[in-house]
Amino acid sequence: GFTPEQRLHTPAEFGRVFADPARSTDRYFTVLARPAGRAAARLGLTISRRVAKRAVDRNRLKRLTREVFRVQRELPPWDFVVLAKPGAAAAEAPALRASIELHFTRLTKAALAGTHG
Repeated sequence: GFTPEQRLHTPAEFGRVFADPARSTDRYFTVLARPAGRAAARLGLTISRRVAKRAVDRNRLKRLTREVFRVQRELPPWDFVVLAKPGAAAAEAPALRASIELHFTRLTKAALAGTHG
């Protein structure tokens, strides 16, 4: 499952990540990340109505992102915020999954290299 300990809850938690993030971007998503000072990685999702008009599309993007996050074994103890871009709602699931996995890989390398925080 996706436990409460694995997610960002408050606007302050999201704001901390938005303030000074490491960033990874492509045509479907922008992923922001920042060291959390905790034992495990946490995820926040920002899928706006402007990006995906229908609730079913927003929920599909969230579900897919949470699924990819759950199976990541090597994530650093950082807070991640995933922002969807306008093309994401129309994209196929394999392309979206590959995109999110690539972002997590890039940001994990940045964490291991100590390039942020």
